[in-house]
Amino acid sequence: MAWQRRSQWLEWHCHPLIVLARVCGGCLSGQTRGVEVLVTGGTGRLGQRLSAPLQAAGHTVKLMSRRGAGPGGVRADLATGHDLARVVGGAEIVLHAASDARGDFWQCDVAGTRRLVEAVDRDRLRHLVYVSIVGVDRIPFGYYHAKFAAEQVLLASGLPVTLLRVTQFHDFIDDLLSTARRGPVLPVPMGWRVQPVDVGEVAGHVTEVVGRAPSGGVIEYGGPEELVAADLARAWATAKEPSAHVVATPIPGKLSATLRDGAALPTSGARGRRTYAEHLGG
Repeated sequence: MAWQRRSQWLEWHCHPLIVLARVCGGCLSGQTRGVEVLVTGGTGRLGQRLSAPLQAAGHTVKLMSRRGAGPGGVRADLATGHDLARVVGGAEIVLHAASDARGDFWQCDVAGTRRLVEAVDRDRLRHLVYVSIVGVDRIPFGYYHAKFAAEQVLLASGLPVTLLRVTQFHDFIDDLLSTARRGPVLPVPMGWRVQPVDVGEVAGHVTEVVGRAPSGGVIEYGGPEELVAADLARAWATAKEPSAHVVATPIPGKLSATLRDGAALPTSGARGRRTYAEHLGG
């Protein structure tokens, strides 16, 4: 009977599917490991945080930006298309994090995404992950309209895509509050509801998403707690500007109404763990 047990052992361990699973290192489960990842917006708030977790996952990382600065940096411009085909053409994984909220976002975010779709090698590309914002389909704001339009470009492209909508980063909230301060007064919109998230945790989650099979649609990721703008402002003022007096101000209009109604809050998906208070505490 020993020879039968040995025969069964060999049949199991040498079965072509078992061997293939071991060689692929998880490819049968839909995971992608150890490939070259091209990151657009490589010098942005999120882009510059992506190298470490992606490399820790075994990937080779190229950070694309208009300047191509820093280690692993490559230069190409979504807004003009300059050098885009050369940089993007060989990519197996594209992590599209480029955006231009303060400039011509229709040119960068929408037309630039269309240029990106045209530049990729469809026979080579395995996954394109687009970093978007929770609420782009509900909040009446020009920049959000552009992000939503870029999502539609990707959904219509026929490429293997995942649209990852995330909430506002903690340090972005810091910047907004610092800019809003007027002398001793810190005015904030009354009743606006948000769920900010740690950018480092977003980078880690993005790395997980890159390693999965494309969803073909939208997934969400947000912070661990819902807060109103006045509570955020008071916490920020206590930690950063104790002399600032927070004033919650009613803001009329459709934009304000949607934010009071929770349009910026995620409705599904995973959540980060680091709170805004923990962020302020360093």
